[in-house]
Amino acid sequence: MEVKKISLLGHKDHGKSTLIGSMLMQTGAATKVRIEEAKRYSKKKGKDFEPAFILDSLVEEREQEMTYDTTRAQMKYKNHAFEFIDVPGHEELIKNMISGASYGDVALLMVSALPDEGIKDQTKRHVFLAKMLGIENLIVAVNKMDMVGYDKKRFTMIKENLSEFLKRINFNLDKVEFIPISAYKGENLTKKSNKIKWYAGKCLADVLCNETKEEPKDNKLRVLVQGMLEDKKNMYITGKIISGKLGVKDEIKAFPSGAVYEVDQIIVKNKKAKTAKSGENIAIKVEGKINEAKGSLMFPKSEKVIPVKEAKSLIFFVRKPGKDITANLYGNKVKCMIKIDKLVETASGREVKRGIAKPLEAAHSTIRLENPMIIEKYDKNRELGRFTLSDENGFFGIGIREG
Repeated sequence: MEVKKISLLGHKDHGKSTLIGSMLMQTGAATKVRIEEAKRYSKKKGKDFEPAFILDSLVEEREQEMTYDTTRAQMKYKNHAFEFIDVPGHEELIKNMISGASYGDVALLMVSALPDEGIKDQTKRHVFLAKMLGIENLIVAVNKMDMVGYDKKRFTMIKENLSEFLKRINFNLDKVEFIPISAYKGENLTKKSNKIKWYAGKCLADVLCNETKEEPKDNKLRVLVQGMLEDKKNMYITGKIISGKLGVKDEIKAFPSGAVYEVDQIIVKNKKAKTAKSGENIAIKVEGKINEAKGSLMFPKSEKVIPVKEAKSLIFFVRKPGKDITANLYGNKVKCMIKIDKLVETASGREVKRGIAKPLEAAHSTIRLENPMIIEKYDKNRELGRFTLSDENGFFGIGIREG
């Protein structure tokens, strides 16, 4: 059974952890022991039962009632399997949000229906990042409907306001679904709610079942080398197929060594295989001497793949960069320079003319590498089209190749 990955986005306190806790209970994925533990902890804190405590297993998170790191929870519903990737909503934890969102097939955005909460700047930034990272299917769960009397007008207002922003950042509204829910009360999660009769759509879980996984735009063979493996007789190249398909007798070329190999044997899950496909970890026995190292890239000998020293990119800045900038491309660190061409305010989606990027803003930029590297366009190959950026003080941003 294929597991569909759901990136859960949204501002702090809008109910992400509560949603997962309630879903775990309603689908039977939460054990009685864990539920009882969450009930005891809720009582200790002087609260009514809080479903979020089922998810926040770390004491530090419970004490501060926030999720600090990317948390994953799996559940099954109607012969479908889901993995929720709960990413932090706090601005200072945006790096974790980036790594969490980038693994999702679908984004589920939580927006509180309360007038003093609603659509925040951080809500919009999460959506901007999801769009930037290639997530095209978006579900907007308008939460805490119980606290506004399940008011249709409040739901409609949030839908209209957020739709305006989504159009501005070029989200396809045909792939956006709005659903009214109450994560705390468990309304409209795994069955239609009688308290939201004005809503004609499906419950959240059924909508998730209908979402289709975005397939890679490009299916050309790319193998990322992870290392070498030696047994008593042979040497193997170990790696992961990022895209495409590899077969025995195929001729492959490696970057940066330029070496050409003929595939003599493929090992997948400790068994010999005639072929291997995208997403599989493999070991390859080849003819001749092996010259590759971790971070090398392999592709068909017949294909002309050109490394570049310069690429048009969209970069999201967590903070202002310092000196000695380095780009990390699929495990390879390369010194680089960044030239900002046009800034984007991520909380509004509007382009601005300033030349300096503020924290939590994005910029259409030109990245210039010290050494040529293979960087694919992100809409063709996510793994080879994105990179992280760091300086003398560590991580400061993430980029994707646009052109």
